[in-house]
Amino acid sequence: MYEILTNAAVREADQRTIAAGVPGWELMERAGRAVAHQAAEHLPAGRRVVVVCGPGNNGGDGFVAARILAEEGYRVSLHLLGSRSALSGDAAWAAGTWSGEVSPLAAMDLAGAALVIDALFGTGLSRDLDGEAAIAIRAINASKVRVVSADIPSGIDGDTGAVRGVAVMAHETVTFARRKPGHLLLPGRLHCGSVTVADIGISDGTIAALASPYAANAAGLWLPAYHRPEAAGHKYGRGHAIVVSGGIATTGAARLAARAALRVGAGLVTVASPPAALAVNAAHLTAIMVRPVEGPSGLEALLSDERLNALAIGPGAGVGEDTRGLVRVAAEAGRALVIDADGLTSFAVDGSAGLAALASLIHAKAKPTVLTPHDGEFSRLFKDVREVSEAPSKLQRAVAAARHTGAVIVLKGADTVIASPDGRAVINDNGTPWLATAGTGDVLTGFITGLLAQGMPGREAAAAGVWLHGAAARAFGPGLIAEDLPEILPTVLKRLLDPSGRA
Repeated sequence: MYEILTNAAVREADQRTIAAGVPGWELMERAGRAVAHQAAEHLPAGRRVVVVCGPGNNGGDGFVAARILAEEGYRVSLHLLGSRSALSGDAAWAAGTWSGEVSPLAAMDLAGAALVIDALFGTGLSRDLDGEAAIAIRAINASKVRVVSADIPSGIDGDTGAVRGVAVMAHETVTFARRKPGHLLLPGRLHCGSVTVADIGISDGTIAALASPYAANAAGLWLPAYHRPEAAGHKYGRGHAIVVSGGIATTGAARLAARAALRVGAGLVTVASPPAALAVNAAHLTAIMVRPVEGPSGLEALLSDERLNALAIGPGAGVGEDTRGLVRVAAEAGRALVIDADGLTSFAVDGSAGLAALASLIHAKAKPTVLTPHDGEFSRLFKDVREVSEAPSKLQRAVAAARHTGAVIVLKGADTVIASPDGRAVINDNGTPWLATAGTGDVLTGFITGLLAQGMPGREAAAAGVWLHGAAARAFGPGLIAEDLPEILPTVLKRLLDPSGRA
């Protein structure tokens, strides 16, 4: 159940399920029942519950939830935005099953309430909220009463995660069939609390037939492509990664990336070092080799060895023509390539011409290229590309950038998006604030490079690297610094590859 469904896909899934013989009212009954049961899970009967309903199907879910909770002994107050007579379709049916009082939303009173069920607006919201709805949402948020939202917190755009004027801050969200982009993208994810996906009768086959290009990042997506060492294997069969170092004052970033590439499983790792920085790099490295490489021509000579099959360029590399030249050489040599940090900025400083040159290099090569920008680097690199800069969400910006460049894009952040040129994308949700410290991005670059060296495809290597990065940070926890990530990674891999602990 990795798929993420857009609003359009949700509507299509509903329509196909109804066409297959499940009435719309029955889907609504199941949805409302799921919300009610989640609401009641930690709330003793007899407590006061306030249910706020909107004028559409989300409000219909609320009417069903209110009826079930009342039947189970809760004191339920129901408030409706708009008039009951204006409801139509399945929402009108659901309202007809509620025998209690229906009060105006403006009369909402949260005094003594133990729980609020938010059923004002679902994932299909397409406008900013104002008026009575906005006033009610602000009152709910200010009350600090526990909130369970139906489908998505009201005010969150289901496709983009954006706040449409104002949005409910829920403690729990019950969504249906699959999660939506707004459950994972910021700021929407921060409004959802814990998210439960309820089965309301939309089959896995129906969802699979929609062929959603979006998914939540999970090991099951990329683990089949992960290369486990073979009993008769050797280090050369696990790939040889190269990390290009910057000058003597900025060597640490390359060493972090190199250590990460080795820990994630690359058979060999070499730091390609400017001669002036050779001594400082060599003094800090043991299992990782160091080779003197003087500029683009030196890298070209090094890459005459075909066994060197994956490169990382950018961490601490410096911004300018030399770094652009290093990227050019690596791309023209046809190696798998990760470009990060200074490697990206070196092309961004030339504006649209720089991006065009980078995209031309990427499109000309067969082996994968992965770009790993944070938001600032991404904005600088793609500021002149309208279909990227004007895309309505982080997800769609990353997809547009991948199509434009031909690269796998890892658009970093708490809601990292990994997008590939074919339009597919995954959203990562296992990150942690402990990653907000210097050098963690360099480690991510190393993880991805090491996985590429072992032969993983670009999309899978990027998704795996991001997931392992988050999992390692969570495993370490408070006090994390970048150097800790490669060292805790074996614990994560052991649990992942053999949950029994025998790995």
